Amino acid sequence: MGRKEKQEKPCVQLVNKLMFIKFKIWLQAARVFSLTAAVIPVCLGAALAFKSGLNCAWFLFPLVLICSLLLQAATNLVSDYYDYINNVDKDYTFGSSKVIAQKLLTPKQVLFAGFISFALCAALALIMLYYRGLPLLIIGLIGILGGLFYSAKPIGYKYFALGDFAVFILMGPLMVLGSFLVITGKLSLTPILASAPVAFLVTAILAANNLRDIKHDSDAHVKTLAILLGRPLAAYYYCFLLIAAYASILLLVYLQILSPWTSLVFLTAPLALRNIKLALASRVDDPQKIATLDILTAQLHLTFGLILIIAMVFS
Repeated sequence: MGRKEKQEKPCVQLVNKLMFIKFKIWLQAARVFSLTAAVIPVCLGAALAFKSGLNCAWFLFPLVLICSLLLQAATNLVSDYYDYINNVDKDYTFGSSKVIAQKLLTPKQVLFAGFISFALCAALALIMLYYRGLPLLIIGLIGILGGLFYSAKPIGYKYFALGDFAVFILMGPLMVLGSFLVITGKLSLTPILASAPVAFLVTAILAANNLRDIKHDSDAHVKTLAILLGRPLAAYYYCFLLIAAYASILLLVYLQILSPWTSLVFLTAPLALRNIKLALASRVDDPQKIATLDILTAQLHLTFGLILIIAMVFS
């Protein structure tokens, strides 16, 4: 009996190791580092609900959070598939998860996982629709269709320089308002206005990605806002988005929409300045120089967002 157990242990260890490797590959495919971009606006909506004085259905908060993560992961997966088949994603380019280009997963596996994630998001949304009805249905449909057709045919608007505008709306006002609506059952202008700082920063993540990929996207005959603007203006556009995030905080505090304590987000200004210097020093023929600018911007978005949310809740 003892010998049999000893013989089985290496097999069990091998299976566990393979499962862990596969799990890591799927985390890579979902681009885990980018998922915080979905968490921050949902939590901001929850913070606004907490401060609103309205009756809150907090049992629905985990659902809206999970749905936002599934939606972001689904968008990333489907985008990877279409970037690959449109020759945007190659083994030497940046931006995507690389799981297809590196042959870690097949294109069909990635596309199927994306559709499953969209389906799970829609299924969980049905529970929230039961409580919140038509307004949430409209917001939910815009979110799911916006995420799907970000890269999917027959639209694929990311390939026609419309990605920045869509990301600003979908991952700014729409997510913050959606979260606020799910928790409070009310529509309000406040979440839309208060979403501006995080909307600017989440758009900056995409702007950083597109600034770095000007050469590769041009080679693939893809149109992005960075390509239309050209390298110098694209770098200034990225800087504008970061500056606008901080400027909007000052404006929202002045209008008494946000508490003065939310000005604590200026503690993250050194991170923004670091990113601005990188963007301004970028070169089309040397994308490696800003290879991680999108990740650094995602980190700024996360840190800025967390300070904003904490300052709101405890002010």
